[in-house]
Amino acid sequence: MEVTGGCYCGQVRYKATGEPLFRAQCHCRECQYITGGSANVLMGMPAAGFEFTKGEAKGFSRDDIENGVTRDFCPNCGTHLLTRAPQSAELLFLKVGSMDDPSQFGMPDMAIYTSEMQAFHTIPEGVKTFEKFSGS
Repeated sequence: MEVTGGCYCGQVRYKATGEPLFRAQCHCRECQYITGGSANVLMGMPAAGFEFTKGEAKGFSRDDIENGVTRDFCPNCGTHLLTRAPQSAELLFLKVGSMDDPSQFGMPDMAIYTSEMQAFHTIPEGVKTFEKFSGS
């Protein structure tokens, strides 16, 4: 599979190739900050098949969280593009909203961090749920 995408203003573009390792909704509190309150919809892709094809993203990591993730975003418009977890260097979490064709996502395989979800979050019927997520 080849996935292309980028930010809202067009300054940063990417290409990801490979088969998705999983498709998920993340309900963790940190993702709620990024999305404005909803679950974050993401696709686990092989890191080896990812490249920025235009511009460069800026990364942000909190140093007050053990094993904190790095969130890559456009330094101009702020679009969240992907997340990298230090304990899962072989994969990255591609944000579906940044994809040129979000329909490539299909449906989630799982909903993760449901222990932190809000009452207004919804999970499609039949989707596996996990209170946490190991990332591997």
